[in-house]
Amino acid sequence: MMTPPFPSAVIFETSRMVARRVDVADAAIMHKVYGDPAAMRWVGDGKPLDLAQCERWIEITQRNYVARGYGMFALVSRDSGSVIGFCGLVHPGGQAEAEIKYALCREHWGKGFASEAAAAMLAAASSDFGLPLVIASTAPENVASHRVLLKAGMRRGPVIPNDDGTETYVFIWRAGAGT
Repeated sequence: MMTPPFPSAVIFETSRMVARRVDVADAAIMHKVYGDPAAMRWVGDGKPLDLAQCERWIEITQRNYVARGYGMFALVSRDSGSVIGFCGLVHPGGQAEAEIKYALCREHWGKGFASEAAAAMLAAASSDFGLPLVIASTAPENVASHRVLLKAGMRRGPVIPNDDGTETYVFIWRAGAGT
């Protein structure tokens, strides 16, 4: 496992993108993604984030780099050099297991970027961060995310009942388990 902070801004590379650590200059593009009601429909309470919340999230992420060596990362298109979204590993509410999260600018949906980023992030979870297990949680209706997670190598896990009568689907990835 790497000693925090991660010595390079680049976390992983694929044929179409580079994932790098976020910085304060990413606040506006983060707001474009997480301020979009359609993108936030399946995230947390479903409410879009304002710019100040995005700036705070970047500060928290930078603290996570120091504490854990990982957090959320910006996905930069090799073609345009622009940030097209975010992908990373977080511990919502202090949960023990690292959870993979991702979100893209709407114009990049449906092009396979999420699956590509998720698969590369899971590989980095093991090889760079020493994590043997990563989970993901989704709403049952979020079929697009289910496809992304399965394509990235995760397996269906338990269905968790929520206090409000809804359910959460859990997906599991284990290092060395294969796809």
